[in-house]
Amino acid sequence: MTTPDPNAVADAAAAIVDAFAATDTARYFDAFATDATFVFHTEPARLDSRAAYEHLWAQWLESGWSVLSCASSDSRVQVFDGGGIFTHTVDTTVHTADGEESYRERETIVFALHGERLIAVHEHLSPLPSTETP
Repeated sequence: MTTPDPNAVADAAAAIVDAFAATDTARYFDAFATDATFVFHTEPARLDSRAAYEHLWAQWLESGWSVLSCASSDSRVQVFDGGGIFTHTVDTTVHTADGEESYRERETIVFALHGERLIAVHEHLSPLPSTETP
């Protein structure tokens, strides 16, 4: 096996964030393996395939949803034989039928090497706890 360059993992993650920020469906989903899994705190169950997420995404689009902005910060890359893990804080603003909504979340994207290409095989999104004191 081969351990990818950390910069390649960061670049693969940046491409996903960029495609998401542009609501570019084709480019976004092309970055994920067909058997990728997705865990989103906003959904009641794990999505067990890219097709399941694509179906959900299509429903969001039909409802008027689109991404207005998406920014990555506080990133960390870990590499291992055959892939890498990208974690970061992500600030997202979306347009919905109810208006604009903004989120600050933590995200982990796991990549695997498929030939020379890094492809995402798992994405996990969780809320970022508030740092405000009561």
